[in-house]
Formats: sequence, C-alpha cells, structure tokens
Amino acid sequence: MSPTEQPINLADLPNLDAEQFQRPSANRFQTALSDRPPRFLLLYGSLRERSFSRLVIEESARLLQSMGAQVRIFDPQGLPLPDESSVEHPKVQQLRDWVQWSDGQVWCSPERHGAMTGVFKSQIDWIPLSLGAIRPTQGKTLAVMQVCGGSQSFNVVNQLRVLGRWMRMVTIPNQSSVPKVWQEFDEAGRMKPSSYYHRIVDVMEELVKFTLLTRDQGDFLLDRYSERVESAEALMQRVNQPAQASS
Repeated sequence: MSPTEQPINLADLPNLDAEQFQRPSANRFQTALSDRPPRFLLLYGSLRERSFSRLVIEESARLLQSMGAQVRIFDPQGLPLPDESSVEHPKVQQLRDWVQWSDGQVWCSPERHGAMTGVFKSQIDWIPLSLGAIRPTQGKTLAVMQVCGGSQSFNVVNQLRVLGRWMRMVTIPNQSSVPKVWQEFDEAGRMKPSSYYHRIVDVMEELVKFTLLTRDQGDFLLDRYSERVESAEALMQRVNQPAQASS
C-alpha cells in the first residue's frame, strides 16, 4: 500500500481538527488549464529621466511580450507617499487595480545606501495584504531584480525576496543583479548583449514557466488548514448565536 493510500490515523495528533485536516493529493491539481496569456505587472524604483531600473523593466517587458504575455509597467511618478493621501488617489487606485489584474509581477530597484529605494518601497506599501475578502498578491508569481551603480551586490534582491514572502507571493528561484549598469545600455536605452542580458532572459523565461504552472492552482495551493478551522469556528459561532428577541 502506497503512503497516499494508507488510512489516516490521527490518534497521535490530538490537537488536529479531524474534520478540517486534509491529506494533500496530486489529484487536486487542475488539469484543465487556462489558455489566456499570462499577465504581468512590472514595477521599478527610480524617477530619474534615464532610470536604469526602468530600462531593465522595459527590456523585461519586451521579453515577456515575446513569450506571449501581456504586460503593464506602472509609472511611480505622482504616486503619493504612504499615508500622505487616501487610497482614493488615482495613482493608488491604478496600482491596486493593476495588481489584481496581474498573474505575476517583476520588481526591479536600484540599490541606494545598501537598500531598495524609497520610490520602490512606497509602491509596495500602497499594496495591501487584503482588500475585503481578496488577497491581491497571494499566490501570484514574482521575479526580483536590482541594478547597481558600482560593483555587483545582492542586498536589494534579498530584501525584495523578504517582501515577496510577506506579500504571500511565489518568488521564483532565479534573479538578476546588474553591476555598473550605466555600462550595459546604449544611447537609445537598449541593453547591450552580455551575460547580464542573458540572465534577464533566463529570469523572464522562468517567471513565465512558474506562472503557467501555478496560476490555475490557487484553490488547492492556497487552501490552508488554519483558515479552514477558523472558517468552521466562525460558522459554528454564527449558527449557535441565540436568536434575538423580536421587538
């Protein structure tokens, strides 16, 4: 008898809610997959006229489109600081709408003082973990990249990975860090052939693959024991509430 066929014995797990416990099974994966082009939101972290994080994002957008994806690049110009304005601000609404539209995201920030820029972090801070019953970033794929004015560093991509995990995103293993980025682009703003360009191609290719693999599997991958227990308890409390005396 295979491990998946063995009967469930919860005698040694007295703290489990037996009614909400489930054994993961490959049978729960969706086999009828969507043929809609994957959708990606791309964010960058500089407002400079010649922003190299934007140029990397534009190269990434071209690659994603060549792989059959739909892309939107968010322009952070005019986005207020977090808490400086209400969520009704048009730029905030645009960002949140595009997050919900997307199946995955690409983040690229310059490194400034060993960290991501405030311009980039402000965009993330305007994206909530939940909008009512909707978690706008949960389960979406994410690729992280950074650009460096000097020698290669991985401070920013490491920070972006922490953010991605906090936002409940599926951050792909591959990443890109471009050192001395000012040397990697021509006057027209196009990236020159190099191993760094090849890495960006690798990252975008991997992002598309992971997105195609996971985007239709949310009902299974995002289903959590703790939330099933909480939902069951909430339902029980509601059902068992004493009837209100009629007036």
